[in-house]
Amino acid sequence: MLSRVAHSLYWMSRYIERAENIARLLEVNLQFLFDFQDFKTTNLHQHWESLILSTGDEELFAKHYDTADSRTVTEFLAFDLRNPASILSCVYAARENARMIRDQISLEMWECINELHLYLKSNSTAGVWSAGPQEFFSRINRASHLFQGLTASTYSRNEGWEFIEFGKYLERADKTTRILDVKYHILLPSATDVGGALDTAQWQAVLRSASALEAYRRYYVREILPWKAAEFLIFSDSFPRSLHYCMAQVDEFLRRILGDSGPRPRSAAARASRRLLADLQSLTITDVLNQGLHEFLMEIQSTLDRIGDEVVQTTMFYPAESVLEEQQHQQQQ
Repeated sequence: MLSRVAHSLYWMSRYIERAENIARLLEVNLQFLFDFQDFKTTNLHQHWESLILSTGDEELFAKHYDTADSRTVTEFLAFDLRNPASILSCVYAARENARMIRDQISLEMWECINELHLYLKSNSTAGVWSAGPQEFFSRINRASHLFQGLTASTYSRNEGWEFIEFGKYLERADKTTRILDVKYHILLPSATDVGGALDTAQWQAVLRSASALEAYRRYYVREILPWKAAEFLIFSDSFPRSLHYCMAQVDEFLRRILGDSGPRPRSAAARASRRLLADLQSLTITDVLNQGLHEFLMEIQSTLDRIGDEVVQTTMFYPAESVLEEQQHQQQQ
């Protein structure tokens, strides 16, 4: 497979997954504030600021906006093309990557991503707000699910599929760590507040941000507690958005892409992936909380960045050789 094709497939998949995650995050938090309209002003500002922190774009946001509220945060994360991680930027970038490899993906995949692109182009910020942003975000989520379903149904299980799945699960793992890291520290209440109506609603919002609320309730049945929510989103081996599940998929497709399937990985990325997966299989939530949840999640984010960077540098970009170097190489042969 050509490196440029692998590059486009990888980023197409990551951008679609990123757009879905941001859309779900905004939809859930807007609904939360609608349900709790008497939320205090200080808590309201902290609530919206946490969304910016979860994306890691607080410096870019501060450059263009004075304060974090429902309007500015939604504008920045959904519609602002100055933000390369906004929904519009992600969908446009995904569509451009798909266009460059149109002959490498199925017709159904192309039509799905192109229809989403046209839908976004036909809408304005003012129009979305007047019609109700929930429907807009739901449309983004459904389009992402449809795209992933069509990909699973129409794309051959070859090298391209490995890059698509690797990019999707790498992006998903990263977003899960960010949601959990920021929300855990901002929402963790005092001992007297645990179990209250607001506390429960906030943690329901955290789980819904990862599409995990129903799965959590089927697993635990009882009340929603911060450490239980953290445990589920980190260690569940069956929920497809937990860190454990995502890293198992990342490790599998990483070793296929790098051809590093032996018992002792040769590449640094494969070794880092295997170590992280081993930690997720052996640690408990008590171990993580004793170590420090923030430190644990920051280390995971750093590991995911290193894995992604090595795969990109190893498989998608090659240093260009000069004509003289190429001639000398041929002469030596």
